[in-house]
Amino acid sequence: MKVGFCVVNYSEKPVEEVVRLAAENGYECVELPSYVGNGQVDAQEQLRGGRAKALKKMVEDHGMTVSSLSNHADSWPIMGPYGGTTDSICEGTVEERVRFGQESMIQSARLAAELGAGAVVAFSGMENYGHINDWPEPNGWKYEEERFAEKWVPVFDKYREYGVRVAFEPHPNNLVYDTQSTLRLLEVVDHHESFAINLDPANILFGGVNVETFVDELRGRIALVHAKDCEIVRHNLAKGGLNMYMQDGWGRLDRSFRFRIPGWGDVDWKRLISELYLTGYDGAFNYEHEDVIMSRADGVEKTIRFLKPLMIRAPYEGRHDKLFTK
Repeated sequence: MKVGFCVVNYSEKPVEEVVRLAAENGYECVELPSYVGNGQVDAQEQLRGGRAKALKKMVEDHGMTVSSLSNHADSWPIMGPYGGTTDSICEGTVEERVRFGQESMIQSARLAAELGAGAVVAFSGMENYGHINDWPEPNGWKYEEERFAEKWVPVFDKYREYGVRVAFEPHPNNLVYDTQSTLRLLEVVDHHESFAINLDPANILFGGVNVETFVDELRGRIALVHAKDCEIVRHNLAKGGLNMYMQDGWGRLDRSFRFRIPGWGDVDWKRLISELYLTGYDGAFNYEHEDVIMSRADGVEKTIRFLKPLMIRAPYEGRHDKLFTK
């Protein structure tokens, strides 16, 4: 297990500067952005003239590896929504938006393969958020499932060719958002081998889902973990439940939950790490800073000090004495 660093924590800085900062603070791998216009890694340019090899070498020269790529933004237009809410990502007809998202995701797979990264983090998207509720459209979820298979399976097939997986991050306003939705969509695409999960325990927790249960149910499908915590603000909870003020600023004093750095919220990290390890996970925990209270510099220092001692380096080797034979 390794503690990694999401380079977009410092999206305003050049990629090498952030890689150096992460390495100097003891992080062991990085998650690089690959969506169009991220300002740090131009996926199209990196795939020309051996530039990806140079990028990979730069990361390795700092004693790190590339654990994953992030294509959160460009993956959303594949399923939608297609109205003005995603115009900032891609404008055009529905067909043009879907094609843009698919091509960007496939380009990310190519780059991930060049960099030795096993997964690309994505959002599943959802054409109509109202379909989560079966009223007034009882067949709305079925419609979304059908569109998911139609639009994502061609992407999964290309990922299989490159030996990379799509790691969906469960999140509100997406088809993949909790345990049951994820298991159902796996069925819809015949358990395609390229369908994986980027587990962000904060997103799971504030939705009211038990994180360890999610890990047990999705064992073998979790390709990555985002090291992000969630604080349930109990004295505000009775006002409006876990989704209170979802539509407003993250830093409001009266919110019922806040994203925090690991160790400052309600995720039980020892329990989560143990459950992940027992189910076969031995990968990266990429620190993502969305803490609304403390600075990124605070997070860089505090996260590595908290998480690194918790990483499991090797499995239990067993005892062989007369009293304990396993």
